[in-house]
Amino acid sequence: MSAPPGQPAGGAGRPLRAADTSRDNPWPVRALAQRMVEYIGKAPAAWVEGQIAQLSVRPGSNTAYLTLRDPAVEMSLSVSCPRQVIETLPSPPTDGARVVVHGKFDFWAARGSLSFRVDAMHPVGLGELLARLERLRKLLAAEGLTDPSRRRRLPFLPGLVGLITGRDSAAEHDVLVNARARWPAVRFAVKHTLVQGNQAAGQVIDALIELDADPAVEVIVIARGGGSVEDLLPFSDETLCRAVSACSTPVVSAVGHEPDHPILDDVVDLRCSTPTDAGKRIVPDVGAELALLSTLRDRARRALIGWVATESERLARWRSATVLADPFSPIERREFEVTGLRQRADRAIGTVLDRIERDLGHRKAQLGVLGPAATLARGYAVVQTGDASGPVLHSTAQAPAGTALRIRLADGAVGAVSHGAEPVHAIRVAASGSPPDAGGATDADAGAGTDAGAGTDAPSSSGRGTTRSAGRPKGRTSTRTRKENR
Repeated sequence: MSAPPGQPAGGAGRPLRAADTSRDNPWPVRALAQRMVEYIGKAPAAWVEGQIAQLSVRPGSNTAYLTLRDPAVEMSLSVSCPRQVIETLPSPPTDGARVVVHGKFDFWAARGSLSFRVDAMHPVGLGELLARLERLRKLLAAEGLTDPSRRRRLPFLPGLVGLITGRDSAAEHDVLVNARARWPAVRFAVKHTLVQGNQAAGQVIDALIELDADPAVEVIVIARGGGSVEDLLPFSDETLCRAVSACSTPVVSAVGHEPDHPILDDVVDLRCSTPTDAGKRIVPDVGAELALLSTLRDRARRALIGWVATESERLARWRSATVLADPFSPIERREFEVTGLRQRADRAIGTVLDRIERDLGHRKAQLGVLGPAATLARGYAVVQTGDASGPVLHSTAQAPAGTALRIRLADGAVGAVSHGAEPVHAIRVAASGSPPDAGGATDADAGAGTDAGAGTDAPSSSGRGTTRSAGRPKGRTSTRTRKENR
């Protein structure tokens, strides 16, 4: 098969494909145009909705040209249609009207231009338009952009108010006049934009971004007068609603009248029914604030006077109290009580000390009577063998004849020598008081007949024995042993 006329041939007589072209073997313009016509002609027809941005019907021409704009984003499409399609509509379309068209793309090879060729056009009815707005309202609500918790409180007295409205419009006049009537010192930064038509939403968005970027602007008001649903469509634009929800500055809407409710009212921080209402709500009323200030001043004055009077009465009661009239009487009474308590304490302590002193004297007397020294003073003696470190005698067997003895008396100690044990009958005679034998023992024999267990201060832990002189004549000594177990 040979290539079509005017087209370069590839290998084996087939048409040259785009991948086979090169700098030395390019396509001519007609080849590319022809392929574009074939390629675009294969695209199916489609229904498209948009907003008419520009409509041109030339006199004597059978073709109408218009630009179809997307209402949500900055995109447009060149559209051409037979004149009869426009003339068969119930009413001539105007800029800003929403339409639904049916057609397909057409590539005009002579000029290399692409357009959407329309064969049917239908205006979007009010019922359908409201249904679409309701779907958009639900979409924004599902995303949380209409949640009341997102709304911010307006400043009490904004230093600078941003106003977006139409030039020389009644809405601008209402906002400025009512706001300045309530607070004459309020300042405005006014941005004039279109408030109707297909370009209105874009201009409002640009003004909104500019005012939001100004740090001096503390609140932004979007105002427009009343109108039909179609007139207020720019304030239900999805892009505008999202731009308002993204603002860092509180936004107030004052669009239309009370029955009007564009979607913008759902995403702003404060909705006002009219521009007049917006002028009254963005600033406080200076007269009301002055009246409130006067009222608060009077209340503060009365409260202060009442408090001073109450404190004065309390101070007078304190000054007339007895404790302040004679402040030394309570001190003197306390002094008398303290003195009495001190005397009672002295007497109690003296009584305790006297009782303790008597008990101590009694204990000392008991110790004196029961102690070893008192026993020795009554005539008893302690006999030890050897020196003062020797053992105390407990038996005659411990002192055979010739044993050196140490006899401890009340006023000292004497040394002696044992002559051995006396017979038992001599001890009994001495105990009964009979006269001693003529051949009695000498002083040196005294230690031999003593009771080795006498004396309480003996180092032995066994039964104590004491020796007492029996009043024998010199040269004879007799002992009597007494056991005292205490």
